[in-house]
Amino acid sequence: MDKADFISRFGGVFEHSPFIAERAFDAGLISQPLTASGVHGALTEKFRTASGDERLGVLRAHPDLAGRLAIAGELTEDSAREQAGAGLDRLSPEEHARFTALNTAYTTKFGFPFIIAVKGLTKDEILSAFEARIDNSRETEFATACAEVEKIARLRLESLIPEKN
Repeated sequence: MDKADFISRFGGVFEHSPFIAERAFDAGLISQPLTASGVHGALTEKFRTASGDERLGVLRAHPDLAGRLAIAGELTEDSAREQAGAGLDRLSPEEHARFTALNTAYTTKFGFPFIIAVKGLTKDEILSAFEARIDNSRETEFATACAEVEKIARLRLESLIPEKN
């Protein structure tokens, strides 16, 4: 797989941040055969060594949960599938109002959207985590959001590169 193909296939694993895939490829961290764990390790290394501003940019590239992009149908295919899997596309008006209020408060406090790997979680579990995490310090929440971004990337890679039996 050449660089352009690699970036095309994996550049969106870290939301709207193809520079991570490009850096991993350029650093020679990608080896054949591709495995989800191998590609995740390479991409994660480049995410972790990115500048603080670059990592903040990755966080800010993530959409609000059940937010305006979801309502407008403008989420990436991965984000739409992930949010729908957690039931965030089927919120009651009251639930949607709660998510909207939390999204606004969270983004105002931290400067980036609330990020959680929603796969396998219910909307109530997500809401509970949202309510608990909003009281964190910015430093704690930045680290937590970065860890969640890495989980999301792993889950996306597992769907892109199925394990061989």
